Order: sequence, then structure tokens, then C-alpha cells
Amino acid sequence: MRKIRILSIDGGGIRGILPGVIIQRLENILQEVGEDPNIRISDMFDFFAGTSTGGILTLTYLMPDSNGRPKFTAEQAVNLYLDRGDEIFDASLLQKIKSLNGISDEKYDASELEEALHDNFGDTRFHELLKPCIISSYDIRKGKPHFFKQHKAENDIFNFKVKDIARATSAAPTYFETARIKNGIGTPFPLIDGGMFANNPALVAYSEARNMKFSFEDNPTAKHMMIVSIGTGSSSKTYEYKKAKDWGLAGWVKPIIDIMMSGSSQTVNYHLKQIFKTIEGEGKYDYHRLEPQIALAEPDMDDASIKNMTKLKEDALSYVADERVNQELYAIAAKLLKYNKESVDAKKINIENRND
Repeated sequence: MRKIRILSIDGGGIRGILPGVIIQRLENILQEVGEDPNIRISDMFDFFAGTSTGGILTLTYLMPDSNGRPKFTAEQAVNLYLDRGDEIFDASLLQKIKSLNGISDEKYDASELEEALHDNFGDTRFHELLKPCIISSYDIRKGKPHFFKQHKAENDIFNFKVKDIARATSAAPTYFETARIKNGIGTPFPLIDGGMFANNPALVAYSEARNMKFSFEDNPTAKHMMIVSIGTGSSSKTYEYKKAKDWGLAGWVKPIIDIMMSGSSQTVNYHLKQIFKTIEGEGKYDYHRLEPQIALAEPDMDDASIKNMTKLKEDALSYVADERVNQELYAIAAKLLKYNKESVDAKKINIENRND
């Protein structure tokens, strides 16, 4: 059976290094098994979903070059974090004092983030991306989620600059100023990080894919899908009762964001596992959740010191080196290549039929 192949990436700030390294390893395995060094991660999936840092990675994988191929390899995508992370999460002494370390104002000036996003995406618009995707954010004026849907972006109402979408999905409260971006007809949107409600966007992707028309499946359900969902180590941080029991507003500001994000990710994982368990046969194994463990690094999503970014990369490399994880990545690659070949073969058949 042909499958709609979905890649979903969680939010988590600088911890995006973790899924970035995992996807780099997956891309390398695909090239090895597929015997083609030109394979890119965007070639192997039909639909993408990302929140916050996962949204930035998603948009990076789907950026086109002048020949209509992916502009960045998976290695280049994660290197963007390693090269610019310490500049993006760098608060001056004045900013720390003014913001009371993120309590009375945003902790970081967004100018470094915006410069990095511009360098990465330029003025590319959403409709130009290589594959359909969904990126989450939250509209504070309307008081409801806002989903950027690339498959609707031919209409200027839903079309934005890619760098603006990246800015909106990563506008984490207390860390960065709320984003104010405009669509193709000039309507402004005040948006914050989608991690506030959908830090793990895999269920969003599943729901959206069920209502999309793919060339080979008009009414897809879970049995027609393969989902690869990658976390950012968001379940690793815990809090001691003795310390937390007397926290007030100031004490809970950062922990509550972490709890919301990790709780969202774990809940989505639980529900998708339940959904795929209802499928008979091998299809029940087409949901893959890869959640790396943070062992050496600090889990704070804004700890972008060179030392901590190095440790995040080491944690990710240790994770993919684990025999069980390595086997799962090879299994994922084999299925992606198999389903991709079936899709290509089916397209050839459709073309031949039309020619007849």
C-alpha cells in the first residue's frame, strides 16, 4: 500500500540541535541505503509539520535553490543552530536588568534571530517551498491557534514570507517579543510560539493530512500514513516539590512553559500510539516517535552557550549511536525508500494511462 509520509518536529529552542542531528543521520542512511548521495530529507516525505524550532528546521529542509532542489542539506540545517545559536540567545546586561531576566519584558532582543532568519530564508515566500507543510503559532488578538498551511499559500491571504513564519512560530513568550507579520495582502497578525498549545505537531499533521487530497488517496486515514515524529528531549526536566510548592508568579514563569511544552508532546505521542494500534497488520508500526535523551547538556531551551550546544550535539550523537535507535532509523529509511518507489511507480502508471 502506498503511504502518505509525514515528518513532524517538536519545538524546544536551542534543543532543536537534537532533532537536527537525528535527521542528519537519517538523511545519511537514506543516501547509503538508496545508493544516491543526492537524496535529501524533503525527497522522502510528502508532508511536514513543525512548531517553533521544529518549524524553523522544517522550513529549512523545504527551501528551494535556483534549480528547484533543496537549498540545504540536513547537516547544513543543524549547523545553522551551531553557528548562530549563541548570538540569538545572547542577552546584554542592560536587557537582563530591564527585563528582570524575562519577567517584566522579553529576555532577548529579537534582532539577532530576525537577522539569522533573513540570512537563511531571504525573501522567499511560503508558496515557493518544495513540499506542503503546516507550521503552528498562536494569534493573541483572535485568541486562537493560527496554522500556516503551505498547500493553501497560492492564495495571498495564506501566503507569507518564510522568514516571517519562522519568526512567528518561534516567538516564545518571555524569551522573544511577539511577532507581528503580514500576509500577501497586507493583513497584520500578532503571533506567538505554537509550542504554547502544540509543541508536538504530529497530531496536527495527522488531522490536516486526513483532510487533504493527495494524488493517490482522497480520504486518507491512519492506515494510509507513515508518521515520523521527532522530539527535542522535552520530557527530561523535572522539579522538586520542596522548591516548587512555594513558587509564586515569578517562580512559575519559566517552569510552566516547559511543563506545557513537554506535556503537549507526551500527550500527542500517547494519542497517536493509540490511533496506530487500531490498524491491523504491519501498518500499526508506521508510527515512529524518536525522543532523544538529554544527559550531558542543560535542558534549558535558551542555553546556547558554545559548551552547551556542543553537549546537545554529543547527546544527539549518543542517541543515534544506540543500537536500538540505529536499527529503527535504518527501518525508517527502508520504508521511506520503499514507499517512495511505490509512489514514483504509480505516477509512471498514471502518466502511461493518460497517454493511452
